[in-house]
Amino acid sequence: MALTHAQNEELVRTGRGTLMGDLMRRYWIPALHDWELPEPDCPPVRVQLLGEKLVAFRDTSGRVGLVDEFCAHRGVSLWFGRNEENGLRCPYHGWKYDIAGRCVDLPSEPPETGMAARVRLTSYPCIEQGGVVWAYMGPPDLQPEPPGLEWAVVPPERRFVTKRLQESNYLQAMEGGIDSSHVSFLHSGALKRDPLFVGSRGNQYNEHDKMPLFDITEFEGGLLIGARRNADQGRFYWRITPWIMPWFTIIPPRAGHPLGAHAWVPIDDENCWAWSINYHPRRALTPQEVAAMKGGAGIHVKYVPGTFIPLANKRNDYLMDRTSQKAGLTYSGVEGIGMQDASLQESMGPIQDRTREQLVSTDNGIIMTRRALLRAARANREGKPLPGLMAAEQKVRSCAIELPADVHYAQGARHGLFAPPDTDPVSV
Repeated sequence: MALTHAQNEELVRTGRGTLMGDLMRRYWIPALHDWELPEPDCPPVRVQLLGEKLVAFRDTSGRVGLVDEFCAHRGVSLWFGRNEENGLRCPYHGWKYDIAGRCVDLPSEPPETGMAARVRLTSYPCIEQGGVVWAYMGPPDLQPEPPGLEWAVVPPERRFVTKRLQESNYLQAMEGGIDSSHVSFLHSGALKRDPLFVGSRGNQYNEHDKMPLFDITEFEGGLLIGARRNADQGRFYWRITPWIMPWFTIIPPRAGHPLGAHAWVPIDDENCWAWSINYHPRRALTPQEVAAMKGGAGIHVKYVPGTFIPLANKRNDYLMDRTSQKAGLTYSGVEGIGMQDASLQESMGPIQDRTREQLVSTDNGIIMTRRALLRAARANREGKPLPGLMAAEQKVRSCAIELPADVHYAQGARHGLFAPPDTDPVSV
């Protein structure tokens, strides 16, 4: 059943004061790579999250600040600011702010006016974890503990993290991340050739059974979205994708390759950051794996140099190759799993009109996720507990497994979904 216009609006709008925006501000938000602020007093970085224009800087003591981009005096962008002596100084009239947004120097006014003590920018606390600077934009008295996502706590050599600009609302991007049925079509060529996917017996099941049955189970962090296909000898092949509130997904592994994960973070209502992560819970990523990821393999992309804009983008029709499409090398003519997804999701328009959808049974994961988001958002308004807020509730993995026909994944795959640290993923 398609959404109403009002329901769609509730889900896609993320500004302050909106139903979904207030929910998302209750969680730690991936804001930028830690290497974007490489050293104390380095240049500040523009950051936009949930429609708010901000600037991040690392002060002389190495602490990260995230404050309103615009000086309280005359609205100059502090991206032009001088990062010096534990503060960011506006170059227009010299007003200086610390990481908490306090005006610590106002050289254009006499000290006896006390003006500096009355000036304060909006600021948000930040932590660094997993190679990412995380921001908390919600009520200060409700700040949760740091994230417990496995990829964010494994040693650095076991993890590879990228982000790219996606020119669409976060929801249609995230819904693509929990839709296992499209893999048999859109990514069919990549399963045979991508170095981070080849060699899995599951690839054959994706190819031969294009009508997966979806079975969704709730857990304390969100949803377990199981996609079941026929396997050999009367068994079923399950790919179980955890969706963790409010925007995290973990991709079921293939063969011995690293796990994949995403975070779909709104920049504003028409753009989002697509964070892409590969990690292995037990071992370091190999040089070959890292080279492939840096080269845009798997869920990663190649970039316009010096930006987070994909090299293949809507301004060049995603470098679409009709010859490759016709020959079956790529199903859509677009190269690379990440941009195969993004090209089609962006083609829906900046904000998809879900009142026109004709949903089917393979959309059950998407339907349940929408309901879970709306349920949590209303719980937030009512002051009730939220799923996935605590670190322990985020400790889950994806899993790819063959099971007897009479065994449900909630039992048969539990050892893979809630595995202890430093163990191999359960994969086929």
